[in-house]
Amino acid sequence: MDSTFVMTTRGPTVAKAKSTGPIRKPLKTYHHGDLREALVHAAFQEAELGGPEAVNISALAKKLGVSQPAPYRHFADRDALLAAVTAEAFRQFSAALRQSMARPSKCSRLSRLARAALEFGLRRNGIYRLMFASRSMANAADGSELRLAATETFDLVLEALGPPAKGYLRERHALSIWSAVHGVVMLAEQGLLTGSAAHVGIEDLVEDLVQQTELALSLAIEAADRDQAK
Repeated sequence: MDSTFVMTTRGPTVAKAKSTGPIRKPLKTYHHGDLREALVHAAFQEAELGGPEAVNISALAKKLGVSQPAPYRHFADRDALLAAVTAEAFRQFSAALRQSMARPSKCSRLSRLARAALEFGLRRNGIYRLMFASRSMANAADGSELRLAATETFDLVLEALGPPAKGYLRERHALSIWSAVHGVVMLAEQGLLTGSAAHVGIEDLVEDLVQQTELALSLAIEAADRDQAK
């Protein structure tokens, strides 16, 4: 999917130190309560550059200038830290999708969402892999920060498909387009999907998937209406 996330993206920020000038607080000086946010921010940066495998708590502690045990006062283990980072990634992903859907365009909302997801996945692949190619989601408990953030993203896909809701038809077709676009992102990132074989660009391929999904949902709703009228 294609992603454009700019203005509304949110990222964890390190608290500012008291200062009489514009000098930023050195990373190694933290007040109580700052370190958790700083760890998430630093881990996010590492994942952005190298994916989930780049996140190492010991290295982060050294980078932030704190003792090796200090991060564990905020995160039980690396998985807990990755869960917090992944939740932030989903929030930024949702912000990008929402912004794209809100932009005036002749394209459908689903088309805009799919293109935004594609762009996000290809441009920020380290974070995308953290969200969709790691065990963070599988390990997340129901009702956790991560589950809620991921659900918000999926709700945007449902919103892009629009009403009417007919049973679980929207959910089924949302999963279909979500899976298809994810496949395009992962194959393209690995250099396995150039579109040259069919003489089609990746964006055009995603648009084909969008149109197929919209048509399939429309036909499914019509069929459900006919069955209900019998």
